Amino acid sequence: MSDVEHSPLGKTVSYITEYEPSLLFPISRTVKRQEIGLGETLPFMGMDIWNGYELSWLNARGKPQVAIAVFNIPASSPNIIESKSFKLYLNSFNQTKLATREALQTLLQTDLSAAAGASIGVQLIGPEQFHQQRLAELDGYCIDNLDIEVDQYGPQAGLLKCDSGETTITESLTSNLLKSNCLVTGQPDWASIQISYTGKPINRESLLRYLISFRNHNEFHEQCVERIFVDIMRDCAPMKLAVYARYTRRGGLDINPYRCNFSGPLPSNLRGARQ
Repeated sequence: MSDVEHSPLGKTVSYITEYEPSLLFPISRTVKRQEIGLGETLPFMGMDIWNGYELSWLNARGKPQVAIAVFNIPASSPNIIESKSFKLYLNSFNQTKLATREALQTLLQTDLSAAAGASIGVQLIGPEQFHQQRLAELDGYCIDNLDIEVDQYGPQAGLLKCDSGETTITESLTSNLLKSNCLVTGQPDWASIQISYTGKPINRESLLRYLISFRNHNEFHEQCVERIFVDIMRDCAPMKLAVYARYTRRGGLDINPYRCNFSGPLPSNLRGARQ
């Protein structure tokens, strides 16, 4: 699979405004998963939920059309799709004539599924539905007001502590302080995150220090969420665990990875205030 060094990310490119599926740049998930000790059998399931806010094309008479797109990429897919290539691909529809919105949806699903190596879900939200879109923050107890001292800004799994003598609980903890950096360009990626689990109580101060420790870490969104999931499972061993991050958009796209070790519906795809 293509190496990240050969992607268009961080490079000067020409913007193509007519349909060009070859712009999509897949990146294998395998290498980064091996770094955190994962093999072919994954300890989680889940989805990467992408939202595209700058999708436009021409109808058969040349009149511009717009929509918001929602893309669901399974965590089990062999590849992620590099985000700048994704944006360039979506831009290639800007001067492309299509008979119907459904024709666009079919093209998107075909091309993205081929790049990811798995069937991708595509939903197009037209202007007639824009008024129904709303904002909502992640459910759970926000740990950001804890008065802690921080001096670690690279991932430190050893910071996580579990109150092992306590009774098993079920809770959701959230934070708006997750920041990492793009693996290639080093540009900041900002996110809110929700940790939902059943198990011995996770020490909240240790969790907040741990999440902040990603602040200078270079990794793609999906990889950060999987690293967080694996570290919590190893150090706190909850019976059930779900990790959901809502990243702010870049280039008209936001990426929202969700990983869990139990069956259930996907989390809400409602935008946070920063998205």
